[in-house]
Amino acid sequence: MSEGKVRRVVTGHDASGKAIVSMDGLAPNVLRHPTRPGYFMTQIWRTASSPVPVDDGQDPTLETVPLAPPPNGTVIRIIEFPPEPLSLSKLDETSAKAAFAAIGGHDASTYRADARHPMMHRTESVDYGVILSGEIYLILDEQEVLVRAGDVVVQRGTNHAWSNRSSAPCRVAFILVDGEFTPELRDLFEKAAVVAQR
Repeated sequence: MSEGKVRRVVTGHDASGKAIVSMDGLAPNVLRHPTRPGYFMTQIWRTASSPVPVDDGQDPTLETVPLAPPPNGTVIRIIEFPPEPLSLSKLDETSAKAAFAAIGGHDASTYRADARHPMMHRTESVDYGVILSGEIYLILDEQEVLVRAGDVVVQRGTNHAWSNRSSAPCRVAFILVDGEFTPELRDLFEKAAVVAQR
């Protein structure tokens, strides 16, 4: 088990403008999931604007890194998903929301008692998920797909969850890019919420 240990090499420039290695070591910001032993979210880097200032600034992961990227920003992280415990299926709304809050996703949970997975969530972003090792199911509202090492998922703001039904951990690199839902898509979400409340 890696316990979220990921070597990170960050480049920069010296006083004369020559390219150098600025940081080389284990990424320092690793979050653990309160309801999933063996879950590790390792923050690799974060940007907070676009275009990104190319400079030799400080490590942006030493501060709190929310689940979603900042406005006009990006986040790259590596998540290790342990085999999914049966207890996860028993999470209620309060527990699911608390689990997301613990990893910086206060508003991400879309928990519903009739959802296909208790950790369903959505962020207003385009996310690239590169499966580095193992396998995992991407769960959507009415579909699911098994992805394995070498596969890439392009997640476009959809309601989803991840379910590792294997006997080994699955490691995924995620790059999240801040986005904005179109008015048409936002209207669909609002209509669906009204129907769900009935």
